[in-house]
Amino acid sequence: MVNLEAQNTKPGGASVAPHDLQVELAQKVANLNARYRHHSATAVMQGALEDAGHIALVSSFGAESVVLLHMAAVIDPMVPVLFVDTELLFTETLVYQQEVSERLGLRNVQIVKAADIATRDPYGALRFSDTDACCGLRKTAPLQAALDGFDGWITGRKRFQAGSRAALDFFEIEETAAGPTGRIKINPLAHWAPEDVRAYMVENRLPRHPLVAKGYPSIGCAPCTSPVKAGEDPRAGRWRDQNKEECGIHVVNGQFIRTGA
Repeated sequence: MVNLEAQNTKPGGASVAPHDLQVELAQKVANLNARYRHHSATAVMQGALEDAGHIALVSSFGAESVVLLHMAAVIDPMVPVLFVDTELLFTETLVYQQEVSERLGLRNVQIVKAADIATRDPYGALRFSDTDACCGLRKTAPLQAALDGFDGWITGRKRFQAGSRAALDFFEIEETAAGPTGRIKINPLAHWAPEDVRAYMVENRLPRHPLVAKGYPSIGCAPCTSPVKAGEDPRAGRWRDQNKEECGIHVVNGQFIRTGA
């Protein structure tokens, strides 16, 4: 297991791909979507690893993360798995990350941390004044730094999770607030429904995150995640009572997505 101390940059500070590269990348994404449009999630995952270049799997080791982690382990246990430790995660998540990695035999898990939390947010109070800045410092910028050198990355996003994800496709161009990065994002589970996730976990006897049983169907940092009541949206516990839907890792049309966008 590699501990990758990623240097921090401004949120969305990834370099912007030149125009000719953007055109080439757009064609590549269109071709990949056409090729894998009717394929299974496993086939999309394998196709991404074989046809999309040097690819990493970014995982939060959250409520449903074990599905993609299992798929990756079956295809290639050496797939780079990037796990961003914001230093505000639940203890249960940190323990779960270690247990799942060992159980699935993942041999290339890289723990990503921001290098300057101690100087920029020494008391952990940034989340009270600016949640976007906190996410940028602890999650978005370190991940962008860790992704440098990769051609793309695999995410666990699904269409049912949020309005901003309703048109999610298998392959897309990665956008930041600064513009396209020149990388591809792969969403193998884009078309899965909640019952598909549950069925896969049961069929493969995969361990569930311990907080799921305590009412956390979507799990992020401990201070900004709360239990979800019966009948609520599964992501209602993320940044509860705030006009915020994404941490900033996922950007649409150059903008961080807000509820109702």
